[in-house]
Amino acid sequence: MQIVKTVAAMQRMARRWRQEEASIGLVPTMGFLHAGHLSLVKRARQLVGKKGKVVVSIYVNPTQFGPKEDFSRYPRDFARDAALCEAEGVDAIFAPSDEEMYPAGSDAAFSTYVIEESLSKTMEGASRPTHFRGVTTVVAKLFNIALPDVAVFGAKDFQQAAIVKRMVRDLDFPLRIVVAPTLREPDGLALSSRNKYLEGRLRSQATVLWRCIQTAQARVRENKKPIAISMLKSELRQLVGREPDARLDYVEFFEPETLAPVSEAQAGTHMALAVFIGKTRLIDNAAL
Repeated sequence: MQIVKTVAAMQRMARRWRQEEASIGLVPTMGFLHAGHLSLVKRARQLVGKKGKVVVSIYVNPTQFGPKEDFSRYPRDFARDAALCEAEGVDAIFAPSDEEMYPAGSDAAFSTYVIEESLSKTMEGASRPTHFRGVTTVVAKLFNIALPDVAVFGAKDFQQAAIVKRMVRDLDFPLRIVVAPTLREPDGLALSSRNKYLEGRLRSQATVLWRCIQTAQARVRENKKPIAISMLKSELRQLVGREPDARLDYVEFFEPETLAPVSEAQAGTHMALAVFIGKTRLIDNAAL
């Protein structure tokens, strides 16, 4: 496994692989890897085959964090991440510096961003106004750097995956986007690097996101007719409110293909929510 730290070196390697007709699979991450990330790596290997190449990018992207978010304390452990990647048979880790990805200086300051203007307006986009501008920009850069045939994203970030797919379609990136299922702890909590912050009683309260999903799914199963979203939101808001350290940021119900909000929930409707557990903000989503 090779560790690559510059754009030029990663592009040279990717071009060489392409000349050798090896398929390239990319798994973009911000590091502090867990079993969910490794499931994406396994999926990438399946997609490119034994003769293909799997690249994992490890980069905590500053442009997708707001000024009051957790960029400076986001968990990092590169040595552990590298060991996990090597054990999974990753061919290369791309681990650039901020200066490499976003050149500064009066003559070469970074000033170009990729902005999706439809799917990014709601949910995470509404709560974190500059977040998706940072996501689409860094992902577009990673596509141009690693030159993948396929990139694998996790379904836990459902809106992000939809926006990346739209960007690839709209801007004619020559690659395929694959969205792999969310992995969960036995009690339903979706795997996330931010789960590291959940100490003491916060960890048990964090299951409220999964309990909200289960409650909404149960209501849809129990009712033969579509359910008013206002009723569902009220019930889920009360459910979150019972946890002393939990605060609901949003819960939304929408069409999975377009992310368009719906007024009634039924089988096939998708839901997503964000909840603060103490100071830690967690997201989750699922089909009803």
